[in-house]
Amino acid sequence: MRSLTIGILVVLIIAVAALADVVTLKQGQTLTGDILADKDNLLILDIGYTALSISKDDITQYQYTNDTNGQAADINEPSASAVSNHQLYRTADLKKMSIEKCVEKVAEAVVKVSTPGGLGSGFFINEQGYLITNCHVIEQETKIEVTVFQKGPNGFEKKKFKKVKIEALNPFVDLALLKVEDLEGAEIKYVCLGDLEDINVGQQVFAIGTPLGLERTVTDGVISTKNRSFEGLVYLQTNADINPGNSGGPLFNLAGEVIGVTNMGYIFFGGLGFAIPVNYIKHFIENRESFAYDKDAPNTGYKYLQPDSRKNEQKPDFRKK
Repeated sequence: MRSLTIGILVVLIIAVAALADVVTLKQGQTLTGDILADKDNLLILDIGYTALSISKDDITQYQYTNDTNGQAADINEPSASAVSNHQLYRTADLKKMSIEKCVEKVAEAVVKVSTPGGLGSGFFINEQGYLITNCHVIEQETKIEVTVFQKGPNGFEKKKFKKVKIEALNPFVDLALLKVEDLEGAEIKYVCLGDLEDINVGQQVFAIGTPLGLERTVTDGVISTKNRSFEGLVYLQTNADINPGNSGGPLFNLAGEVIGVTNMGYIFFGGLGFAIPVNYIKHFIENRESFAYDKDAPNTGYKYLQPDSRKNEQKPDFRKK
């Protein structure tokens, strides 16, 4: 009878464990219990006799028992159901992390864009090879090369793509949409776009790019203002260092979402960097047909119509009322 009771208890314990949420720590330990709260940087787990507050910086992955697919969720990657498709770009409800974790997550999506006239940066917005950069990075150029930095056993490895198509150009806001056509099965990492409404003055941000040819350079700072007016457009101003070569690269928040495209900075005055806000990027992509690149007339992205000439060629008399 006693052995039967022990057997029933063992079965109950196994059943409870099977129904528990599972948290895997970076050090290899596995905790089971009920996840009571899932906050930005904190997970609260009820393990029966107490509740633990666990920093997400210490967690590799965690799994709810009500996950329909039965798979653990990696906190560094949005689940497929969390990613929303908006034509060519993606958005997702991502959680905040440290800059170190964010860089690890998004670094492979940032690329170097090279032309015979110079170089800049860019970033993939989907797995099909579409990427965003600045218009001035590729302006008056048709020979474009994209360098991708992929993680390998010995660190980052360079992979160059030379068949790059210009899809659309908007010189008014300094944006360009490119597509790498010679992927040949290569796995592309992409980043999600954020929301302008979620950007606040003082929030921490970071940029990744190729300033002065120095590949995969990370700089960080805060949003100095989100509505800096300059030549008729509104920019995000940041004290993160922005230098030549950063142009076209992404400005990230701490969720790893792109909130702007870096395009201006003052070389001799540190702490004055500017980025094109994410709402301009979304509008450009969604209306890319209006800015479609014409290979037969690459420099006619826009044309000003001249006003009609004056019929009366005499000098007007301003004294008349």
